[in-house]
Amino acid sequence: GDAFGANPGGLSLAALEAKPHGIDFGPLAPRIPEVLRTPSGKIELAPEPLVADVARLRAALERPGSSMVLIGRRDLRSNNSWMHNLGVLVKGNPRCTMHVHRADAERLGLADGGRARVVSRAGAIEVPVEVTEAIMPGVVSIPHGWGHDQPDARLRIAAAHAGVNSNRLADEHALDPLSGNAVLNGIPVTVERAS
Repeated sequence: GDAFGANPGGLSLAALEAKPHGIDFGPLAPRIPEVLRTPSGKIELAPEPLVADVARLRAALERPGSSMVLIGRRDLRSNNSWMHNLGVLVKGNPRCTMHVHRADAERLGLADGGRARVVSRAGAIEVPVEVTEAIMPGVVSIPHGWGHDQPDARLRIAAAHAGVNSNRLADEHALDPLSGNAVLNGIPVTVERAS
């Protein structure tokens, strides 16, 4: 870029607008060797700390017979939460639903379009159910970035399509030991039909 004017010869919006069919910068020049800072000098897809952590991760997924694992998901018309306040993007079928595999739905007595109660060690929420074959058995998925029902929220359109806040199920004491990040995926939950 032009570094906000500090590099007058750099790429700028004016330069792009002057060339509506694109700018030819010539042949690509390899840069990976100069910018990749791994000990091997290669892209390390399975570094030793991650490989060593696989056994712990597998053990963490072993759960009691009735519990399931909660994961998040995204939607094309929803980027975190800011797109929830645009009427054109929230119209149509609700997208803040819990995806559940058909076999699990049958076992738990859940119906497509019905409501489920999802409970973790940290909290509980109720969410509309969407039965699908697009998720594996034993796993449920609720998108993040919803829950616009707070009294101080000033997002009129989003509040009309509030959804639920899946972070209410996240354990504030659960941290991933390798990264130190909060655990927002792979949360053990129990699921039942909402009464």
